[in-house]
Amino acid sequence: MRNLFHISDVHFGPPHLPEVAEGVLRFIDERRPDVVVLSGDLTQRAKPEQFREARRFVDRIPVPTLVVPGNHDVPLYRVWERVFAPFGAYREHFAAELEPVFRDDDLVIVGINTAHGWTLKDGRITLGRLEEVAELLEGLPESVFRVVVAHHHLIPPPTFGTQRVSRNAYEAIDVFSRVGVDLILSGHQHLTYIGNSEEFYPKGRPPVVILHSGTTTSNRGRGVEREKNTCNWISIGDEAMQVSHYLWHGDLGRFAEHSRHFYPRQRRTPYSLEGLAL
Repeated sequence: MRNLFHISDVHFGPPHLPEVAEGVLRFIDERRPDVVVLSGDLTQRAKPEQFREARRFVDRIPVPTLVVPGNHDVPLYRVWERVFAPFGAYREHFAAELEPVFRDDDLVIVGINTAHGWTLKDGRITLGRLEEVAELLEGLPESVFRVVVAHHHLIPPPTFGTQRVSRNAYEAIDVFSRVGVDLILSGHQHLTYIGNSEEFYPKGRPPVVILHSGTTTSNRGRGVEREKNTCNWISIGDEAMQVSHYLWHGDLGRFAEHSRHFYPRQRRTPYSLEGLAL
């Protein structure tokens, strides 16, 4: 059994909630997941001190971590930086790598940067990165659990009305399904929800589970999670995956399980990249 802990949209800066962040660290220390995944928006306004605070937070996590940037990690008002060095502050004050990869004998977790300097809110997945992900995952043993992490969503939230998904979402789903991705982790919408690729992009392909975390440590929850904080615990077995949504209870000073979902692991035949058009 392998365990992942998924947090997102921690928003160091004015919206950040230090008490909840301490609760996250206690939860990790008690449960000891194999990897903690943070799917973007480390800061509120990409300021150096906000990145330094995020770095100190991640450095206190006692297990391996994988972090990708979000759109709030690109300067909004510092136009010169936004145009010419959108990730300069992120790289200088937090981490040089924008699309990290974690791998061991049982897991491969691939980060994708969906935030770009010219966009205020919406994300995109570049076709070049899709080719890289396909080459990385192609040919892995069937037993290896494959995870992709991005900040922006590939399926819309259930309660917000019309929300644009990441550019090239359809192409991404096609590649991810073909190369055996089991799970996509995202944030951005400040709302916890879960679905699978075939519900939104039906084509008769093996479905990919798509899981979103709400804002884990800020006051920017939306919809039914307004003023709420959430995160996800993923348990991976040989035959099935269990996803538990956790909700912060301020009166208890801790996260408590809110709901639970089960998904069988897909059994796929090896896939060749020959003929894959991007």
